[in-house]
Amino acid sequence: MLNKNPQQVIPWYKEYYVWFLIFFPMMAVVGGIITTILAVQSDDGLVVDDYYKQGLEINRTLERDKIAIDYGLDASIKVNLKNEDVVMTLSAASNFIYPSSLTVTFLNATRAGMDEVVNLVLTEENIYKGKLRALDNGKWYVHIQRDDWRLIKTIYVD
Repeated sequence: MLNKNPQQVIPWYKEYYVWFLIFFPMMAVVGGIITTILAVQSDDGLVVDDYYKQGLEINRTLERDKIAIDYGLDASIKVNLKNEDVVMTLSAASNFIYPSSLTVTFLNATRAGMDEVVNLVLTEENIYKGKLRALDNGKWYVHIQRDDWRLIKTIYVD
């Protein structure tokens, strides 16, 4: 006898096992595309061409900090926002010769676009003065430097 009731054939796209098997490889493809787009659009800037020169420069900077410690350098910085000027009292060991001018860089702790470079002039024995545009409130790193030494201080502007 022949079976007169054959089973119904279900198309492949209606089977949930097929979609379950397709789902994971498809997610890998989508994740790969997203990762490629992010890699192309972003510039992480981690690798530099002249890494050796930058390493030497870091060593030179550390030597400049050590020289400032050897000179016994310390600074007291007062910023007058109303007059837009800065007064700095530099103290050092007795063998230190005060330069006639200093380059002082005010670096904002959170926004690099607000950094300021000021040239301070020696007005008295160890007091330097200069003009400075009004700084925003917050934390500022101050780099006081010459060719052979560098002193780093932190100030808060209210």
